[in-house]
Amino acid sequence: MSVKFKDYYDTLGVARDAGADEIKRAYRKLAQQFHPDRNKEPDAEKKFAEVGEAYEVLSDPEKREKYDRLGANWKAGQDFRPPPGYEHAHFRGGGGHGFETADFSDFFESIFGGAPRGRGGRSHFEEMFRQAGGASAGARPVQEQQADLTISLTEAHHGTTRRLDLQGPDGHQTIDVKVPAGTKPGSKLRLREHSLLLKIHVAPDPRFEIAGTNLTTDVKLSPWEAALGAKVDVPTLDGTVTMTIPPGTSSGGRLRLSEKGLGGKGDLFVRVQIAVPKELTDTERDLFEQLKKESTFNPRQ
Repeated sequence: MSVKFKDYYDTLGVARDAGADEIKRAYRKLAQQFHPDRNKEPDAEKKFAEVGEAYEVLSDPEKREKYDRLGANWKAGQDFRPPPGYEHAHFRGGGGHGFETADFSDFFESIFGGAPRGRGGRSHFEEMFRQAGGASAGARPVQEQQADLTISLTEAHHGTTRRLDLQGPDGHQTIDVKVPAGTKPGSKLRLREHSLLLKIHVAPDPRFEIAGTNLTTDVKLSPWEAALGAKVDVPTLDGTVTMTIPPGTSSGGRLRLSEKGLGGKGDLFVRVQIAVPKELTDTERDLFEQLKKESTFNPRQ
């Protein structure tokens, strides 16, 4: 069973030989077009996440090389080597139950060798798992598949329902997947009824850096706002809030908004960047010259 393959180059609208700068420009244009703060179309959130997923892969040289070489299977290639018979077995988490196998005895034999056998000719390991409810005689083998789902940061924060098109042994099917609010990047959702394990990715968001449930955003201050203090608007996942900047705030300083992170579980850190005007009017230049003469402040001491 697999999720329908996406062509990341088509998603960004670039050629397969596009350079890094072209990919970045395409991403920024599409991210602005579909950003949920600007675009209120029903599928804007999904498209924004798809654009972020494509950019995350194509902007990373190592990931892009694997994607170009392997296509839909670019995330495969784990070095794990299961024991003989593992392909006939399936573990399902939760409470020690849910082990299904076509040949339970052979599987344990391959792992533990000729272990002593108890009643019914079963090994002690097999008997232990059977008593724990681990297997049923004649159970059909079920092999759990894994797939990736990329959502936007806003969807991860508030929760969302995504419709997936799956292709499996029984043909095509469409399912609705509920992603709970506050889902962190790398979280996994197990859909037992579909024998599917979804790994959740959160698409890059131009406004925030993500670290677990904590977020970081940048706010620009003028030199006088940083020196005198100010009240500035700061974006959060729940809307814009007004934050008080204390006097004497330095560039690179971090201020915290508690419980304004992902799902309200983490914090939002506001990183200060002091910006200066590129061009000055005559009056502004005179004022800066006057400040230069009057001030004894030396940032290098």
